Amino acid sequence: MNKVILMGRLTRDPEVRYTQGENQMAVARYTLAVDRRFNRNNDENTADFISCVAFGKSGEFAERYLRKGTKIAVTGRIQTGSYTNKDGVKVYTTDVVVEDQEFAESKNSSSNSDGGYGNNNYGNNFGGGSSQPAAPMAAGDGFMNIPDGIDEELPFN
Repeated sequence: MNKVILMGRLTRDPEVRYTQGENQMAVARYTLAVDRRFNRNNDENTADFISCVAFGKSGEFAERYLRKGTKIAVTGRIQTGSYTNKDGVKVYTTDVVVEDQEFAESKNSSSNSDGGYGNNNYGNNFGGGSSQPAAPMAAGDGFMNIPDGIDEELPFN
């Protein structure tokens, strides 16, 4: 079985290209910095930098939503390959082919405030045209606050 599960931060914005031909397909490449659990030299932050490639809808998702510093969880498979570069040297490659990718933290808790990941008011104005924003819907931890007294209305207990 060839299955990989990673959680890390993008080291830069994804590089996205489209295949040629009638049915163009997005191909997104990015590198994840994945922290190591244990390190030998007691260095503060030790990470592995893992190359990922996402095809089709996953590539389009990466192009649209992923930015440098975004923390994501990726599942996929390892794929190895090789090619001969312009100097005639054989180069070996190892990539994770992305099968699924999702955000691993809320926008508000992201440490990168570039690219729309700082504090924002998206989705907080449900008043239907009111110019005054509604009460904040998310707590500082990224979860929605549930008002008191509606326990009976929830579909689970």
